[in-house]
Amino acid sequence: MSLPPLREVIATHGLSASKALGQNFLFDEQLLNRIAAIPDDLADKAVLEIGPGPGGLTRALLRAGARVTAIERDSRCIPALAQVEEAFPGKLRVLEDDALKLDHTDLMGEPFAVAANLPYNIGTLLFTRWMGGETWPPAWTSLTLMFQQEVAQRIVAKPGSSAYGRLSVLAQWRATPKLAMKVHRSAFTPPPKVMSAIVHVEPRAAPEGVSAKVLERLTEAAFGQRRKMLRQSLKALPGALDALNACEIDPTRRAETLSIEEFVALARVLTP
Repeated sequence: MSLPPLREVIATHGLSASKALGQNFLFDEQLLNRIAAIPDDLADKAVLEIGPGPGGLTRALLRAGARVTAIERDSRCIPALAQVEEAFPGKLRVLEDDALKLDHTDLMGEPFAVAANLPYNIGTLLFTRWMGGETWPPAWTSLTLMFQQEVAQRIVAKPGSSAYGRLSVLAQWRATPKLAMKVHRSAFTPPPKVMSAIVHVEPRAAPEGVSAKVLERLTEAAFGQRRKMLRQSLKALPGALDALNACEIDPTRRAETLSIEEFVALARVLTP
C-alpha cells in the first residue's frame, strides 16, 4: 500500500496543529529521512516515538527499517496513523495515550531508541525523566529529540556559558549529548515562533557512588538561584556547605562556574 503525501493526509482528516498540545507538523520527507538517519542503523530496532501527529517522522523511521511504538494523545491523528500501520504490516504499534503516564521501559519490553519531534509543552519534562533514575545504563540506547533551539543549547552547554544550567548537568554527567541538526522554523506547519534543533544523546558509564536523585536535588538548589553564590543557594540543602568544603570548592562561586565533575564530586559526598 502506498501512502498519500502528508499534506493530503492533513487535508483528508481535517487536521490542524493543536497549540494546547504543543504540536507543529513536519512535511519535508527528505528532512524527515535525515532525522531518522541520525541514530545510525535502525533496521529491526525497537523505536519509541512520542507525539507522532499525522505520522511524518513515523514513516521515515519505518522506511529506515525500525519497529515503531508510537504514543499519540490526540485522537484526531489516530486514523492517519492507522493508514501508516496498514502500509507497514507488523512494524507499527499505535497507542492513544498520554506518554507522561506510561512506564516506557515496561511498555517496550526490550532495549529501544527514542526518536521524536517532541510536543513543546512536555519535551523538557520527558527529557529529564529519561535522564533520571538510579538504574543505569537505561533501557533506551539513544535519544534523538527535537526541541526548541534554546532548550537544545541548554542540554549541550558548557560551564561558564549563559545556557549552562541544570539541564546541562543532568544531560552530561552520565551521557553524551550533541547538537545533531538545526531545523528552521519554516520547515514546520504552522511555523513556530522559534527555531528548533535536534539533540542526539547516548548513555555512557555513570560515575560510581553517585545517586541520581541527590544530583537532581543539588542542581535544582544550585541553579534555582543561579545569580547567588553557592553558600547562599545551597544553604537549605542539608550537608551541602560541608560538601563544598570537602571538595575544596569556593562557596563564593556561582553554580554556572562549576564543571560537571565538580557537581558529581559534590553529589558523591552527599550520597548516603
